[in-house]
Amino acid sequence: MRRVAITGLGVVSPVGLQQDSFFKALLAAQSGIRAQTVDFPTGAEPVLMGNIDFYPDEHFSKARLLTLDRVSQFALVAARQAMAQAGFDAELKGQLPQRFGVSVGTGSGGTTSLEAAYFALLEQKVSRLRPMTVVLAMHNASAAHLSMEFGLKGPSSTVSNACASSATAIGDAFRQIRHGYADAMLVGGADALLTKGTIRAWQAMHTLARPHADGAHASCRPFSKDRSGLVLSEGAAMLVLEDWEAAKSRGANILAELAGYASTTDAHHLTQPEAQGQAAAMTLALVDAHLNTSDIGYLNAHGTATEVGDVVETNAIKQVFDNDAGQLPVSSTKAVHGHAMGAAGAMEFVASVMSLQSGELAPTAFLQTPDERCDLDYIPLQARTVKNLSAVMSNSFAFGGSNAVLIARSA
Repeated sequence: MRRVAITGLGVVSPVGLQQDSFFKALLAAQSGIRAQTVDFPTGAEPVLMGNIDFYPDEHFSKARLLTLDRVSQFALVAARQAMAQAGFDAELKGQLPQRFGVSVGTGSGGTTSLEAAYFALLEQKVSRLRPMTVVLAMHNASAAHLSMEFGLKGPSSTVSNACASSATAIGDAFRQIRHGYADAMLVGGADALLTKGTIRAWQAMHTLARPHADGAHASCRPFSKDRSGLVLSEGAAMLVLEDWEAAKSRGANILAELAGYASTTDAHHLTQPEAQGQAAAMTLALVDAHLNTSDIGYLNAHGTATEVGDVVETNAIKQVFDNDAGQLPVSSTKAVHGHAMGAAGAMEFVASVMSLQSGELAPTAFLQTPDERCDLDYIPLQARTVKNLSAVMSNSFAFGGSNAVLIARSA
């Protein structure tokens, strides 16, 4: 089986519109979460969210924007960064477009366009919707736009596994290259779900965080005793994966090796996670990477700040790492960028790869008083610098019991 190189990264997030500003904010625990006023039909009210100050006309022509939902805009901007860093901004440089594919994760697809269509139909009583409504809203729109933007004619797939969508999409693409079905893949995830209907739906589940006394920015508090729930956010993260030897032969700057991936299903409950399924995914990813638990120097946790989820993940990590669990640095960056759903796994994997490169570990922000049931080394409050970091793990666990784990190794 072929080795897989990571040669490009790109991010659009509530704390930065490119990878360096994103990672700098994570290290400094600078939150992008705030209370935004949303005009619901029942009246305006403040909602905690990690929304992005994004100006589409800075990136796309007016004509192009007619075909792009917000989710596809995010994906394209992040992908341009990743392709440029990989050296594919101008041309594919020897890569056959038939061997260069796309794999994207999204939880909700073109939610903005879909809600606009429902509003026009049900509130404005229009007789005809926008002709582009279907292709704006379809889940595979981002993958289609990415393939057209860069002329990529290899395998194309879209994964919609809720919060594990983009981690699964990256893992599937990893296998495409490893087993010889593609030589390179543009991979990642995007979501833009901060619409009125989506927010109301999440509010109905009673899983969203309440404003914290320290301020709206400090309201997402993974593993903290006073956590009250997750905070919805939006964004995209994209990576370029390549066959290792092909990347070397063209002189690419290899950032890291994608060494292991595994996915499992809890088969347990739609919303309640189970430690056994999560632990199985971590264990299988280690086996896939031919690594031991002692080889992992940092774990980016799923860490959503929900009452049940944080405890279950803690227990799953203990099951897998056993005696090494207490010494393993772990953090959840969602405290800063919120939960970007289908984009979360890719966003956090980019952060993990950047930690692998720099030796700097992002903290779990606002973790002043840990839940006694969450008793691992969650890197509270301040970033940490470590030496000889050789491998990192990134967890993504989703509603429906979908689990995906990625492992990157130093180049």
